[in-house]
Amino acid sequence: MSDPRENTEEVCLPEIIQGGMGIAVSNWCLARAVAQCGELGVVSGTAMDTVLVRRLQDGDPDGHMRRALAAFPDQRMVAPILGKWFIPGGRLEGKPYRLKSLPTVEMSREDEALLIVANFVEVYLAKEGHGGYVGINLLEKIQLPTLPSLFGAMLAGVDAVLMGGGIPLAIPGVLDALARMEPVELKLHMVSTATEQAHVLRFDPTQFTSAAIQPLKRPQFLAVISSDVLAKTLVRKASGSVDGFVVEHYTAGGHNAPPRREGAYTERDVCNIEKLPALGKPFWLAGGCSSPERFQAAKAAGARGIQVGTAFACTEESGILPAIKAEIIQRYRQNDLEVITDFHASPTGYPFKRVELKEQTTTEPCRVCDLGYLRHVFEKEDGSIAYRCPAGPTARYLANGGTEEEAKGKHCLCNGLLATIGLGQIRDGQPIPPLVTWGEDMSFLEAILEPQDSSYSVERLINYLRSEVTVSA
Repeated sequence: MSDPRENTEEVCLPEIIQGGMGIAVSNWCLARAVAQCGELGVVSGTAMDTVLVRRLQDGDPDGHMRRALAAFPDQRMVAPILGKWFIPGGRLEGKPYRLKSLPTVEMSREDEALLIVANFVEVYLAKEGHGGYVGINLLEKIQLPTLPSLFGAMLAGVDAVLMGGGIPLAIPGVLDALARMEPVELKLHMVSTATEQAHVLRFDPTQFTSAAIQPLKRPQFLAVISSDVLAKTLVRKASGSVDGFVVEHYTAGGHNAPPRREGAYTERDVCNIEKLPALGKPFWLAGGCSSPERFQAAKAAGARGIQVGTAFACTEESGILPAIKAEIIQRYRQNDLEVITDFHASPTGYPFKRVELKEQTTTEPCRVCDLGYLRHVFEKEDGSIAYRCPAGPTARYLANGGTEEEAKGKHCLCNGLLATIGLGQIRDGQPIPPLVTWGEDMSFLEAILEPQDSSYSVERLINYLRSEVTVSA
């Protein structure tokens, strides 16, 4: 049996990683711009099937989706997607998006194909026209789409897979097997069980491709962690090679690892960086690292470099609506920006950083579950699988065995994050409001933006991060 590592290019990943953010905040435009500057551009792999079908329903005005779809190696998989979802000229203003089916354990071939193609499209566009490195970021907590999503990204030649939001012990082995075009399995995390049977997700890449495209390149795997203990566990117990780590401080945006003490972070929640070099793996520091000083300090501490999220989210190339970026920048300048660490908002149960926008017509959480990426999977008394989401309608959640405490304060992240990038749903004639996740550190704006500026490019940010550190006398 061949070694999947033989299909892995010997690469030294760049010193700056652009973080994977939100649903298509880290879109192909952002990742491509970063990669063209010689650093690691990263696309978000979350909900890419919904992102693709909504871009197609909007008419794909620039033709980027159709250009990437035309490059997919099996057009028999593409034709049904275009036939079902593409609307020439785009949907009528104010008309809701048509919804795809919710992800399930026993996913239909149609839904698996859509995930494969959607992730291929995003990575293909990010890698188009240059020789730089592109990665994809996935959440370990969102399991149901993982296997076909990884395969689609690998078909497009993705260079790295980054995963956090849990302990991704199984993913390195999955990448090994997919590179060999072998069937893969992933043990399913259940929030509750009634029997002792094990449930697994299964995916067979040979059902979607011909032998002509073998073998696939095995991307490098970077685990997103917050503790040296977890890093050591992954090196010792992962199913395959862990190629490096992104070490997140709790000030980073998006989901954070839960604190050791309930309701508050302390120094005990900071990774002991001094123990990482002994593991023999490269690592990058993340969270509050958007300055040349922090960049140089990270390397002095033994890190390969840094991962930067929020500073890239502010750039002109990111997927966030320009009006939202402009408001956040203005409010920071006016000392009127509060980043909330919300311990209840996310259905994952992980702390989640967010910003409340000024012009939202309601501050009430969106409570709907029509996309289903963060649904909890549980086992019924008869051993069958069922689903419930604490951010959905409370009565339905309680009827499916959930508790009021679990549902308290939850937001529908799926719908809110899609609204942040301009792909929000219309419900009862009204748009679902954006849900903006953000990091705590925005001091980089003071160095990058002149008083008359209101935006900046990826290239400008990277040049700032690479600039020499001024040492005062």
